[in-house]
Amino acid sequence: MSLRSDLGRVRGLGSAKEGTSHWWAQRLTAVALLPLSFWFVWSAINLVGVDHIGFKNWLNENANLVLMILFVGSLFYHMQLGLQVVIEDYVHGEIKKVTSLVLNLFVALFFGVSSIVALLKVAFGS
Repeated sequence: MSLRSDLGRVRGLGSAKEGTSHWWAQRLTAVALLPLSFWFVWSAINLVGVDHIGFKNWLNENANLVLMILFVGSLFYHMQLGLQVVIEDYVHGEIKKVTSLVLNLFVALFFGVSSIVALLKVAFGS
């Protein structure tokens, strides 16, 4: 006896067994982003009017650099997870869906890695 519907049996589609880990990852990044967002806004307000050297000195502090990297990494990962759910639910047609999912992953990776590399270049001066 199967719990699948008739349509599910015909299509051969079932649970990918990934829902729980995806759900947890999305919730954990959301929880991580709460304090990181408050820290980021507070830092941005305190950095108003600071020149490049001042920002570089601020970013050279280990805590600030680590928190900024965590903020950027969590932000882009959370964005990718959220858009993945939207694409899976609302994009119809397998080719469009797969293309959108792959593009979503690569765009999030590209901008996340680019942002972290830029932060490291500013912090370590290159």
